[in-house]
Amino acid sequence: MEFKDYYETLGVKPEATDAEIKAAYRKLARKYHPDKNKDAGAEEKFKAVNEANEALKDPEKRRQYDQFRAGGYRQGEQFRPPPGWGQQGGGGFDFGDMGGRGGGGDFSDFFESLFGGGRGRSQQQARRGRDIQAKIETDLQTAYNGGKTRVVLNDTSGGERVLEVKIPAGITSGQTIRLGGQGHPGAGGGPAGDLLLEIAIRDDSRFRLDGRTVTHVLPITPWEAALGATVPVPTLGGHVDLRIPTGSQSGRKLRLKGRGLPGAEPGDQIVVLEIRVPVPETHEEQAAYAEFKDAFAGFDPRRS
Repeated sequence: MEFKDYYETLGVKPEATDAEIKAAYRKLARKYHPDKNKDAGAEEKFKAVNEANEALKDPEKRRQYDQFRAGGYRQGEQFRPPPGWGQQGGGGFDFGDMGGRGGGGDFSDFFESLFGGGRGRSQQQARRGRDIQAKIETDLQTAYNGGKTRVVLNDTSGGERVLEVKIPAGITSGQTIRLGGQGHPGAGGGPAGDLLLEIAIRDDSRFRLDGRTVTHVLPITPWEAALGATVPVPTLGGHVDLRIPTGSQSGRKLRLKGRGLPGAEPGDQIVVLEIRVPVPETHEEQAAYAEFKDAFAGFDPRRS
């Protein structure tokens, strides 16, 4: 197992006073509390901070922990406690009565190996399994309509689990789907952790996504721009007819309200006009351009 530097976790020096440890713990607990911080990884940081506080706030536990740390162990290094430590009569502590969120059920194997004495394996307190965090991709159309995707997880036993995950309509990049009980198995009869899937929406050839707003670049002809027209435009919900105002220019933006990703406040679709000029390939087409040039002889696009 890996050694945990509880002083580093709380951001205090090894010679910190009890008051300094208490203040550091309260500050970090407020910062990472799952009820307030929904960022990915915040819950795991909250558990780590809680565990560090449990180890350092008690003078006897802190003294025992400092004995091991004095051996030169550092954060993340492999650690194995002496034989018999943490077992009956081995000097460990029973943390079965610790209350509050993040109590014994959420402590690491490292903590348990040091302070989990006073009971045999069969009497071990139930511990909730750790959560699993992963990222999955979905396409924009599925994010709009909702749907299902498959997730393959590697089990600790070396096998694989295949889960079918429901993607809710209107989900955006960065949002998390929680699957209860699909994380690491619990210990001592405790419940399994959860699976937290952070959503990433793949790029789409037709649309650019910004939050719930989608943008589409719509090619139009010079005569559609000059004279106005009604043309079909793709949206995530299917094609709709869009009125091009007379005298439109490239870069003009038209809004289709509510045509972005659905939600409590649905996003809009922004249509950006892009005038495409046909290349004359015949004498007749060249002559038509020449007549057009004569008809607009006074027009200078570079004149400010």
